[in-house]
Amino acid sequence: MATENTGTQQPKRHAKLLAAGVATVLVLGGLGAFALIPRDHAENTTAAGNGDMFKIARADDSSTPRMVENGAPFSFADLVERVSPAVVTITVEETQSPSQTTLNLPDNIPDPFREFFRRFGENGPGFQLPRKSTSMGSGFIISKSGYIVTNNHVVDHGTKITVKLPDGRSFDAKLIGKDPATDIALLKIKSDKPLPTVEFGDDRQLRVGDWVVAVGNPFGLSNTVTAGIVSSIGRNIGNGPYTDFIQIDAPINRGNSGGPTFDLRGHVVGMNTMIFSPSGGSVGIGFAIPSTTIHHVVAQLQAHGKVTRGWLGIQIQSITPDIASSLGMKEPHGAIVASVVSGSPADKAGFKQGDVVLAVNGASVEDARDLTRRVAALAVGSEAKFTVSRNGDSKTLTAKIAQRSEDQNASNDNSPSTPQSHGSASALGLSLSALTPDVRRTFNLPDNVQGAVVTNVDPDSDAAQKGIRSGDVILSVANREVRSPKDVENHIADARKSGRKTILMLVSTNGTEHFVAVDLK
Repeated sequence: MATENTGTQQPKRHAKLLAAGVATVLVLGGLGAFALIPRDHAENTTAAGNGDMFKIARADDSSTPRMVENGAPFSFADLVERVSPAVVTITVEETQSPSQTTLNLPDNIPDPFREFFRRFGENGPGFQLPRKSTSMGSGFIISKSGYIVTNNHVVDHGTKITVKLPDGRSFDAKLIGKDPATDIALLKIKSDKPLPTVEFGDDRQLRVGDWVVAVGNPFGLSNTVTAGIVSSIGRNIGNGPYTDFIQIDAPINRGNSGGPTFDLRGHVVGMNTMIFSPSGGSVGIGFAIPSTTIHHVVAQLQAHGKVTRGWLGIQIQSITPDIASSLGMKEPHGAIVASVVSGSPADKAGFKQGDVVLAVNGASVEDARDLTRRVAALAVGSEAKFTVSRNGDSKTLTAKIAQRSEDQNASNDNSPSTPQSHGSASALGLSLSALTPDVRRTFNLPDNVQGAVVTNVDPDSDAAQKGIRSGDVILSVANREVRSPKDVENHIADARKSGRKTILMLVSTNGTEHFVAVDLK
């Protein structure tokens, strides 16, 4: 699947490839699990700066518009009439980097001059001119003083942003802040009178099958309304760790990006961001960022102009059924620590490689994505308690959360010492060799990696099916350090004697450490 900007834009811009596939995920209009809005917030309001407030609707709001009669919807007109004035068209001008301009020369230019202009235009600096392009998307007003929410990819790199209201008024907009990790941006316009607004709802109240209404500006056609149902909740489409999307079948297309998704009460429960399409047009599979994520990010953008996220300093994996079996766990939940960054909050708190994180501040951790979002949502400088399982024993570790920067990568500097023996061995379909200087040169392995290198893999083995390849280095087996190929054989033999069906290996692939559970048959 690939991502592509889907604002009405000249020329069309393409975003990064997500994964191979027949169909395409398109970004419409052109990262932790955030703190959720408490359900007991009645008539909640959130500061928007300078005393301004934007509203979060009551969870039990009964202001359902005239669209439900005897349990069956028959018209969305009341809802649309009420919310449409706050849905805006966003036009973005961009100045692209200088590029060589193609010359369309008249036919009557003599050949010598034609050759001169051709060479000057193609190779010379004289026609290196910046180019301007225009794209369009959608947005929605959340405060009477003019705060507007849209997608980051709608306004990213824009040199001029214009907001047009349904009543025909246009405003120059200021970019207050943006968060590429969640694809959310916040704009501000100035108006001499209060502006129409919409309220955030609680996407956690949504159920698959609920009606939703999307309002936006597909292909520049302002205030276009489509309706559908919630097709799925918590959809992971590989677009980063901080957002699980709401999947809807309300038709959305290019230019809908940044527009709101409403529930039947007219509350914003999501923001249209992507579509899944084999052709570039709507096929009834769209994705919206949940309102709880939007609300948390917008609050930070209003207050600080940017989003800060907590950082612990561990590299983690989700617990698969095989890994759970190898660890003797009854259920595959939690996240296993593959490595700990030296000097990080996790290192100072006592986290160890192989720890399984089960809870944060008493709240259960489902998987690696869940843990990533929970840590990201923690306040920088705050202390958090982590419940971990280490060799079957439960421990509580307290860490002081640091601020995450986007270029931080987890790594493990605590490498084992040099192997005490050399040689080769085979186990579980793996041919293993000691890390001699010649072997390091052959597989281009750094000096700080220690263990047993995989020189060959039986293609029919479970290890091959789990992704182990030649050049991988086995660092530990069953949480026991590996210093030589013989260690791997011995640890596997011990596991078989204890009656285990699977065994957990810590493997280094191209410098990245991860756990693999291999069948002992």
